[in-house]
Amino acid sequence: MGSSPGRGRSTVAHFLRAALPCLVLTTLASSPAAAQSLTPDLFNPNRGAFASPDTLPTRRTAGVPQAPSDALPKLPDPNADPRQRQQTPASSRVGQVPTYGLPAATGASGSGYDSLNRKRQQPKLYPGQPKPKRAGPGSPPPATPATTLGPPRIAPPPSETAHKAPVPAAMAGNVPGQPLRRRLRADDDPFGAVGDYAGSFLIKGGLELSAGYDSNPTRLNRPVGSPAYVIAPDLLVVSDWERHALVADLRGSFSGYTNDMPATINGFASPSPVEANRPDFNGHVDGRLDVTRDFKLLSQLRLRLATDNPGSPNVQAGLQRYPVYAAYGTTLGFDQTFNRFQVAAGATIDRTAYTDSKLTDGSTFSNDDRNFNQYGGVGRFSYDLKPGLKPFVEIQGDRRVHDQAADRNGYFRDSNGGYAKVGSSFEFSRILTGEISVGYSARSYTDPRLSQLAGFLTTGSLIWSASGLTTVKFFTDTQISETTVPGSSGVLVRTYSAEVDHDFRRWLTAVGKFTYGTLDYQGQNRNDKTYSFESNLIYKLNRNIWVKGTLRHDILNSSQPGSSSQGTVVLLGVRLQN
Repeated sequence: MGSSPGRGRSTVAHFLRAALPCLVLTTLASSPAAAQSLTPDLFNPNRGAFASPDTLPTRRTAGVPQAPSDALPKLPDPNADPRQRQQTPASSRVGQVPTYGLPAATGASGSGYDSLNRKRQQPKLYPGQPKPKRAGPGSPPPATPATTLGPPRIAPPPSETAHKAPVPAAMAGNVPGQPLRRRLRADDDPFGAVGDYAGSFLIKGGLELSAGYDSNPTRLNRPVGSPAYVIAPDLLVVSDWERHALVADLRGSFSGYTNDMPATINGFASPSPVEANRPDFNGHVDGRLDVTRDFKLLSQLRLRLATDNPGSPNVQAGLQRYPVYAAYGTTLGFDQTFNRFQVAAGATIDRTAYTDSKLTDGSTFSNDDRNFNQYGGVGRFSYDLKPGLKPFVEIQGDRRVHDQAADRNGYFRDSNGGYAKVGSSFEFSRILTGEISVGYSARSYTDPRLSQLAGFLTTGSLIWSASGLTTVKFFTDTQISETTVPGSSGVLVRTYSAEVDHDFRRWLTAVGKFTYGTLDYQGQNRNDKTYSFESNLIYKLNRNIWVKGTLRHDILNSSQPGSSSQGTVVLLGVRLQN
């Protein structure tokens, strides 16, 4: 029975289909790469019998760190003995499951849980060490590790300390071998007094000793000079409490002259000598009791010791030394805050008393007619309009009662007076701080021969930080002072002062100051104008010792003939502080 040609071709096709897989398997079994399978290694340009699973730059197994390019295993030498190459067997991939892409939670934070609910290990922190912040939107990229496996593809961000002075390790809180701690605040004044703690009080003290020359100590129309010295102590005590506050600020000075000066008679010198030494002290103690968050009790004790200014018409003729007066008093009040509205009020009691005058002929003259008590009250209403701007209205009233009804010239100087002013406090980004106000003041006397003393007043204190090295200060004040000039109601004293401080170095500071003042003796048509130009150069050796040089020129121009004067003061001294 014969077979057809189509049937023979079909049998041959079936035979080839069955034999072809066997032929392919036989060929692969005899090849050197028989241990490889279809894995990501086939995409490695260095694949072969000696390829390692750690050298896969394009398809990297998860969890296995990638070695740098210069750490790749060395390929075998093709000219070497084949038997030596066979001594290093190929790594087996049998039973290993290849991993493609990135595992879950790769690149997430180092704390908390990932998407597979696996808790990460928390870092161990030293006591007081802050916890690391979690990265969020807008956070800076993490710093590049110190040890990397090759050059980074993107440049690391600039250091936070670039172009800045290095911070000592003790201040930064990262002393080697010690637990990390909070970084200390930068000191604004590296040469300022540090002070000492006594319990919960910070105490700072200082003493200035200066010597030099004054061309006209008594401010005579015809100058007579003398060597001079100045002793100026100061003390500052501040409480360090969470609530309440207590502050004591005490500052004094004593200006001494080695030569006896001529006495003053109508602005001219007399043959009799006079001691021109002058003490000066200004101190106050302020207390605050925080009853509630919005209600506080306030108090103040104050003391001022001084003499009449040289050249003043209140200075008697034939004095051997200037009489000293003491002005002391207290204020008791409260401070209540209603959201942005604030009310502060207080009652004041003050007394001014003079010592007796000692004359050149050995006799004394009583100044009891100049002693008086003052009773009054003051109220202030302010509103916090916006941060840095707080307008206010202040009203004050008082009554002065003298120890003697009539003074040495027969005038009754008991009076009632007060003032009203409006202003605002400033605090603009710490560049401009302080307050300034304008108003009107008036005082009426019981003696009908004395006219009402009234006038426009300005008060203020502004500090402008022009730059990190330069500070500009401006002060203005208005006072109504008593006088013994016959027929004069009193003295309306206005003072304007401008000061510029500049640091050439942190240890070298120059201070320039200009002061202008007017003294209006109402009822006598006498007007005095004062000018003062002062410059200081301060060299700071360290926090405890400063060297200071002072040059000052004072001018008094008076409408009264023969009462004008000038004087120049030169001082060089040292300041000791703690």
